[in-house]
Amino acid sequence: MRDFLEYASKCYYEGEPIISDAEFDVLWANFGGANVGYTVTDGVPHYYRMYSLQKVFSLENVPELQDYICTPKLDGAAVSLLYVAGQLQLGLTRGDGNLGRDITDKLATLVPGQIQTPGIVQITGEVVCPSRVPNARNVAAGSLNLKDLNEFHTRPLTFVAYDIHGDRTFFSEWTIAMNFLAESGFNVVTTFDYLDYPTDGKVYRINSTKKFYGMGYTAHHPRGAFALKEQKAGVVTQLLDVVWQVGKSGVVSPVAILEPVTVGDATVSRATLHNIEYIRELDLEIGCMVEVIRSGEIIPRILKRVTD
Repeated sequence: MRDFLEYASKCYYEGEPIISDAEFDVLWANFGGANVGYTVTDGVPHYYRMYSLQKVFSLENVPELQDYICTPKLDGAAVSLLYVAGQLQLGLTRGDGNLGRDITDKLATLVPGQIQTPGIVQITGEVVCPSRVPNARNVAAGSLNLKDLNEFHTRPLTFVAYDIHGDRTFFSEWTIAMNFLAESGFNVVTTFDYLDYPTDGKVYRINSTKKFYGMGYTAHHPRGAFALKEQKAGVVTQLLDVVWQVGKSGVVSPVAILEPVTVGDATVSRATLHNIEYIRELDLEIGCMVEVIRSGEIIPRILKRVTD
C-alpha cells in the first residue's frame, strides 16, 4: 500500500490524479502515516464492513420472495479485495468483519490484478476448496494462514466473488454487478459450478440495489439478504453423563457427555443441555439414546430422546 500511496501522490503533483482527494484521504487515514511500510499481520480495516448473514430455517415467513435471487452458500473462507484505480492493493481475511488479516500476497494468485473500475472498490467473496479434499472448509481457511507461498500454491483453491461495493461503482441490480465481475475475470456465485465444492445452505438476496440498500442493516447483518440453512437429520448416540459447568457470564448450565459420534465432519462427545427444564422436556436420563445435530453446522445439540 505504501508504494501505491506514493505513486498516487506523484500522479497528483504531476497534475494527473488517479483517485479523488477524498479517496486518497480515506486510504491515508486507514493505511498511511506510521502504518505505511509496516507489515501488519492482524487488525487491518476493511474499507467496507463485512457483515454476516441472518440464518433462517424456513421460507414460510419471508415476504416478497420473488424479489430475491437464490445462490448456493459456499462453505469456505470469506475474504475482501480492495482495488484502487483498478489495481489490486489489499486482500484481507474476514476477521470480525471490521478488521482482517493482510493476505494480499496469497489472494493475488487467485484473482485478477487489474479490473476496469474507477476509484476505490471492495469485492467480497469466498475462498473454497473442492469437496474431494478431506475437511475442505478447514483446508481453505487454514491455507490462508500459511507462511510459505510455495506451499500455498499447491493447494487447490478458488476464489468466488459474491458482492462489490464502491462509491463510484453503481449497478442497478446485483445480478448486473455479478455479470460485470464475471466479465472482469472473476468466478462469481451466480454462475459458479459448485457441485464439486462444499455448501452449507442457500443465500437469498434482494436483486434491486436501491431496495437492498434502502432496507439497511442491523448491527450484524443486511436486511436484504439471508442464509437458508438446512436442518439436517441428527445422529444417534448414547448419553453417558451430565456435568455442570460455569459459563463466562457466571451462569451454571448442564452439558451432556456423549458416546463420541461423527456428525458432519466433526467428532462430537459433548453437547449443551441449556437448563434443567430442557432436560425434563426431552425426558433425558443417563444411558438413554439421543439424536444429536450440530446447530448451524457448528454447535452440538441434542434434538430429542430416541426410543425403540
